[in-house]
Amino acid sequence: MYSFDPTEEQHMLIDAIQRYAANDLRAKMRDADEENQLPIKLIEKGWELGILQASVPEEYGGFGERCAVTGVLAAEELAYGDLAGAMAVMSPGLFALPVAMMGSEAQKSKYLPSIVAGPWANYTAALIEPRFDFDPNDLRTLAVEDGKGYLLTGEKTFVPFAAEADAILVYARKTGQTASLDGITQGFIIPKGTKGLEIGERQKTLGVHSLPLYSVRLNEVHLKREDRLGGSEGHEFGPLLTAMQLALASLAVGMSRAALDYAISYAKDREVFGVKVAQKQAIAFMLAEMATEIEAIRLLTWEAAWLLDTNHPEAAKESYLALTGATDMAMMVTDRAVQVLGGHGYIREYPVELWMRNGRGISTLNGLAII
Repeated sequence: MYSFDPTEEQHMLIDAIQRYAANDLRAKMRDADEENQLPIKLIEKGWELGILQASVPEEYGGFGERCAVTGVLAAEELAYGDLAGAMAVMSPGLFALPVAMMGSEAQKSKYLPSIVAGPWANYTAALIEPRFDFDPNDLRTLAVEDGKGYLLTGEKTFVPFAAEADAILVYARKTGQTASLDGITQGFIIPKGTKGLEIGERQKTLGVHSLPLYSVRLNEVHLKREDRLGGSEGHEFGPLLTAMQLALASLAVGMSRAALDYAISYAKDREVFGVKVAQKQAIAFMLAEMATEIEAIRLLTWEAAWLLDTNHPEAAKESYLALTGATDMAMMVTDRAVQVLGGHGYIREYPVELWMRNGRGISTLNGLAII
């Protein structure tokens, strides 16, 4: 049976992240959102906490073994400071963790030591496609075997740091020598400057303004067999999707906790007609429901992470349920935080409108974090 008590090492990591989230991410959140840019020193400071490094074996430059429970705890605390900042700090993991989990020995040796042991670097991944009916298990980006390797065609959207990325891990449906949708989802490593890799303009989004997101077009990108994640063997996409869903659910929980705490603090301090807002029954019930929903999704996410760590067959289902619940919970909590503040909630001087805009993205941004 799993335990709800973090280990001593997890406590130390959480404490360090909490200080960084409160003193650095939250302090810079509004300015970064207005300026559409996170200071690189802020990202590097978060990178130095060693969140990714703790998930990579020593032989590849890290100092630990991957633990999904530790990952969700870390992601939650980062997002409590700022969702965009959390995703920026975690961005190299989009590339490095799949390589560590499923890469060939040659891929691990080539990429992991320089990413993990060095400063924060521009490595990323591309999963989301610009389709109304996008399904990560039914990709339209195709990787067609051509005898010598693969020919990739398709479009991706919401790819963080794509314009500066040294390499992008692109997910596509691998097929035979005819471009059919029948096939299996695989990852393909595309180095910067590869012919046919076209990076579009930075995208303007409702939320996470400070996180640079780009569209990417794959215009007949030729890759060798060894560029497939796992080399010639390849691996199924399922475990990676599970880790992505848990990461986004954790980020949603952290951000929602931030919105709830702010709303409670405001309601306790603000008076209306001589009575504290928190003493209004309608507001008290609203805050209680917000807290209940957060705790329910939080525990579901933790349990799903434990199932993933123990290779339980229900891990994929539980992670999907966690993200589905987190999507609705984040929108409900952040919207009600705006309501608790009344007219102030609509003013950018207060952070709740930012959290509400970011909360809308939870339903869209699956694939922008991994644990």
